[in-house]
Amino acid sequence: MRFEEAVLGRVINPEGVGKERTQLSRGVVLAIRELMKQTQPDDTSRDLAAFIALALLQIAATIDTSVTAWEKRGYWVKADRFRMDWAWAERFGNTMRQAVLVDDWGTVAMTSAQIAQKLMTVQVPVRHRLGTPWAGAWEQLRKLTG
Repeated sequence: MRFEEAVLGRVINPEGVGKERTQLSRGVVLAIRELMKQTQPDDTSRDLAAFIALALLQIAATIDTSVTAWEKRGYWVKADRFRMDWAWAERFGNTMRQAVLVDDWGTVAMTSAQIAQKLMTVQVPVRHRLGTPWAGAWEQLRKLTG
């Protein structure tokens, strides 16, 4: 048991994983739009591609948390379908991560197009409050990969 749970009881996170997944998806869509505007690979391009990779891997990490409640209630088919619907996130996240680490911009472009296809229903308002979540993502990715 964690210290917070022992002292405070069960900690409830009002920012659920579904909301986190939605925010990350919007950030990825926005980053892909910006990446497609780039004419030459530069530091901004690396930040954008690294952010997309990290965000997709974070999305993939939220999937099991989402389906745990369904599995506890015996909704195995629903849980498995949800996992299959989001299985692409980890695969494309790893592909993007490897491509950006070795400066393989052809793979970055191809993978970005495939990701955009998967997220084509995600709406990002014109006056969004996302800012530039990709700032510093390249350094973060390099630190994570050692």
